[in-house]
Amino acid sequence: MNDSLTQRLNEVLPKVTSKEFLSSKGLGNEIAFYIFDYPPEEEIRIREHIQFLLAHIPKHRPGLRVKHVNLFDLVVDHLKERNLLERSFQMQEKKGDEALEKALRSPLKPERLVQLFAELAQPQDQDLVLVSGVGSVWPLVRSHTLLNNLQTVMGQTPLVMFYPGRYDGQALRLFGKIKSNNYYRAFKLVP
Repeated sequence: MNDSLTQRLNEVLPKVTSKEFLSSKGLGNEIAFYIFDYPPEEEIRIREHIQFLLAHIPKHRPGLRVKHVNLFDLVVDHLKERNLLERSFQMQEKKGDEALEKALRSPLKPERLVQLFAELAQPQDQDLVLVSGVGSVWPLVRSHTLLNNLQTVMGQTPLVMFYPGRYDGQALRLFGKIKSNNYYRAFKLVP
């Protein structure tokens, strides 16, 4: 078990339930997007901690409206609704990953995903939105692209993305290896 990660995880609950955090105090005019980066090999532990947060946030801040969006579930549900999931499996098996990625570009275009995200999360009705499943949907969904497009729908609702990799305050590095070519401005939830 990673002691540094344990310390950082212990800071999440008090941080996301604080008045300062929920009111975006001290951010200036920046959008309240936060990244909690972690070693990818700790994925199961992070999933468990998200469940812990969902169970304990109401105890720390009764009435706080929180929505958790797992991007993998969002994508799978969308493909099922469009009757594309089974066909995607078949295409990947017959033609490979590149063909599948190309075929899914249109149904998974960022504008559509943002719309689906907004319908599911209902950010206008939430006090906090938690996002996970980033590594599971890569490369079909790129986190920096999603975050850039979510700016239009999140309003003042803080968003915390749990990110399997590294975030240095400017660049996202998925799995600690795959560097994004795009600069993204978000705040580290817990340094």
